[in-house]
Amino acid sequence: MRLDWAPLAISLKTALCATAIAFLLGIAAARWVASLRGRLRAFADGLFTLPMVLPPTVLGFFLLVLFGRHGPVGQALSRVGIRLIFSWPAAVIAATAVAFPLVYRTARASFEQLDPSITHAARTLGLSEWTIFWRVILPAAWPGAAAGTVLAFARALGEFGATLMVAGNIPGRTQTVPVAIFFAAEGGRMDEALVWVAIIVALSTAVTVAVNLLPGGSRAGIPSAGGR
Repeated sequence: MRLDWAPLAISLKTALCATAIAFLLGIAAARWVASLRGRLRAFADGLFTLPMVLPPTVLGFFLLVLFGRHGPVGQALSRVGIRLIFSWPAAVIAATAVAFPLVYRTARASFEQLDPSITHAARTLGLSEWTIFWRVILPAAWPGAAAGTVLAFARALGEFGATLMVAGNIPGRTQTVPVAIFFAAEGGRMDEALVWVAIIVALSTAVTVAVNLLPGGSRAGIPSAGGR
């Protein structure tokens, strides 16, 4: 059996990019939601958590409608000659969508656990809100946010359903390891599928161990990162 390592390279590249984007968006969303109150907070929290509970095909369908040729974003991009669907950037978008809630929920929980007197004291010293966030809030909430980010990487690495719908199965371009496993098993190439499964299991195990070793990782209230 001769194994093509392109799916592993594509998966790692996709997961790294998706994790970076999910980290930035998740931190920003968590800080915003933590400052809200009442029904608006409940609605925003439910909206940002939704990708975690939706079936992957449903999430993939929404992304397809949004970024497809007839979707609002897809139409706008097509006017400047950009086509996202069935491309590597589409795989990044799908992975980001499933990784984002993990960063968001852990970061939000960490922000909510901070003692309000800390930020109050920083304001009395004349620090701006921007400075307080970067020099006080984020460093204090970093252990939980970091643990969520590591799990987001594992979730992005194992994404299958939404990726297949919006990025397809193009060898050397959009074929990630989970997609390669599916088509190898479907084609009766069980040895090849088993090798990819072993690699994913090894990487996922390393990630879960890393989360437990991170300061505060086991206490961050991290939700399940089960692959879909």
